[in-house]
Amino acid sequence: MSEERLAQARAWLRQDPDHETRDELAGLITRASAGDDAAVAELDDRFRTRLEFGTAGLRGELGAGSNRMNRVLVAQAAAGFAAYLREKADPGHTPTVVIGYDGRRNSRVFATDSAELFVGAGLRAILLPRLLPTPVLAFAVRHFGADAGVMVTASHNPPNDNGYKVYLGGADQGSQIVAPADAEIAAHIQRTADSGSVATLPRSTTYETAGEDVVDAYVAATAAVAPAPAGSSGMRWVYTAMHGVGWETLSRIVREAGYPQPFVVDEQLTPDATFRTVSFPNPEEPGAMDLSFARARRVKADFILANDPDADRLAVAVPDDSAADGWRRLTGNEVGLLLGARAARAAAGTPGASLACSLVSSPGLGAVAAHHGLEFHETLTGFKWISRAPGIVFGFEEALGYLVNPETVRDKDGVSAAIAVLGLAAEARDRGATLIDLLDELGETYGHYASGQVSVRVEDLSVIGDVMLSLRSLPPTHITGRTITSAEDLLQAAPGQPSGDVLRYRLGDGSRVIVRPSGTEPKLKVYIDARAESAEAAREAVAELEAGVRALLDERS
Repeated sequence: MSEERLAQARAWLRQDPDHETRDELAGLITRASAGDDAAVAELDDRFRTRLEFGTAGLRGELGAGSNRMNRVLVAQAAAGFAAYLREKADPGHTPTVVIGYDGRRNSRVFATDSAELFVGAGLRAILLPRLLPTPVLAFAVRHFGADAGVMVTASHNPPNDNGYKVYLGGADQGSQIVAPADAEIAAHIQRTADSGSVATLPRSTTYETAGEDVVDAYVAATAAVAPAPAGSSGMRWVYTAMHGVGWETLSRIVREAGYPQPFVVDEQLTPDATFRTVSFPNPEEPGAMDLSFARARRVKADFILANDPDADRLAVAVPDDSAADGWRRLTGNEVGLLLGARAARAAAGTPGASLACSLVSSPGLGAVAAHHGLEFHETLTGFKWISRAPGIVFGFEEALGYLVNPETVRDKDGVSAAIAVLGLAAEARDRGATLIDLLDELGETYGHYASGQVSVRVEDLSVIGDVMLSLRSLPPTHITGRTITSAEDLLQAAPGQPSGDVLRYRLGDGSRVIVRPSGTEPKLKVYIDARAESAEAAREAVAELEAGVRALLDERS
């Protein structure tokens, strides 16, 4: 164990205000000093780097050290962000920051620390009244006319993670930060960390706590997204909050919008930081919706809606006799096209109105936009980019994220998306149709699109870099016998085009394959899209391409 690493750890220990992480770190230091190899390796992992502050803010595993989420790191982040906001403020203006938090471990502690440090730094801080969905925080930034917002959440990450998501008000309209703000904030955070102990940072408990009126305003605005039509009264549907914070807010909105209350998955309805019934609290993960499927079978539901733990994403499932458990979760692309068509019909004829999606999401949204005479924007992944599309009336990302109400929330919002889906389901029911029927109608109107995904989770992040390098150095020419007609490396994108660590291949039959590292998990992700004369032919093309992609990745890894 190097003396430098031990000195880092001891300096961290002296400034840590949390008895739990202090005890944890003290034990590691003692064992490492005695030559315990496992403790030496653990200490090195915790201090050899810092959790990087990027366009998603901070996110990582809870624990002591600069490479973990903890009160020291959050204090440095809050003080650095405050310095950034003061630097950007007009003379004489006191920046306002709104802070929200979800039900994960330490979320309220991190939020309260931030509020105290913001006030101590001379800012006005408003803490939301209780744990609430992320979209409520995004809404609150605009509701209060705030300069910025912070949401303490790790969304759908594993149970022992937490995070720190940052929004900007004003011209940014409550969107998540993008470059160059991320790098500028990161530089302020680093200067704070280099300047000494967080124990010396000024604090104040004179922050404000928001009243219930901000929640009431969000509820009213979201209920107005899709007031219940006549056909909604007999709907039978199931809801799960996935152990998160969505239920209290959603149930109020459902009532105000006039829809029948759902049958709920009781085991997952209230916030639980251990997420005891799921391995990953993410509706996309295998097994995460099994309890929902069981509940839906018992009550003979028409469909299922599921939020992730901070309720910024939405999953939809429908009956499917061919599935082993009788239910099928719709893909994010399927739901995105349903909601996109809904928005396009409403916006048709509006000058400058546009639909937007990330470049890894279904190209079918472009066909929807063209059919209705709307503009279409394809962005880099993340709602920080989607939300900034000019004239946006709807945006989505295949990872279950939907922006259906941009005048209210400039971020993905699983609660307002749920209300929009309820509206679609009720309208379909009124004419004897289902959500599956609506999907079939999409194909007939806009063309038959299918999508698939191959994800490779790794223990060693260098594997992802090696695969991306191999694909760049020796580009493939075929996938499952289909010729690659063009290959684009978005690291070398033309000015004005999306730029990032993304490889995009277009195939001779019109299919598309996109490869990129995940921005939030240790995964390499491959996105596959196909269009065909029928839904079945499109699905078959995707299945063949998935097999070909797996073979290609096996060869290159």
